[in-house]
Amino acid sequence: MIKIITSGKRKTSVARAVLINGSGKVTINKKDYNNLSLFDKLKMSEPLRIAEQIIGKIVYDINITVRGGGEKSQIEAARLALARALVKATNSKDLTDAYTSYDRSLLVADVRRKEAYKPGDSKARAKRQTSYR
Repeated sequence: MIKIITSGKRKTSVARAVLINGSGKVTINKKDYNNLSLFDKLKMSEPLRIAEQIIGKIVYDINITVRGGGEKSQIEAARLALARALVKATNSKDLTDAYTSYDRSLLVADVRRKEAYKPGDSKARAKRQTSYR
């Protein structure tokens, strides 16, 4: 039996994917990914479709739990964790190359984070206005 755990991050969302032998079910926070909204479902199906073209039928169940962040960043984090889990399970160089050529963010996390507020200012970049009258 195979059990692989991977993670993905986007903004403040953190996803954890657990891959085990099974029939190909993908769940996000204990819900089937097919129940997501249209664009979220399409975004989650991209790594699965690419993997099916390279390695054939997916014979793993993947349970993804996501915490923090907003709805879209949770989907991005889950997608990253899903793709990493499939690559780790198959050890396929072809699959890694296919993911990288399609969209590099399937395997490499986006490291941009929110900038810290500066002392005495209301936002990270906004400065106090001054009037010289």
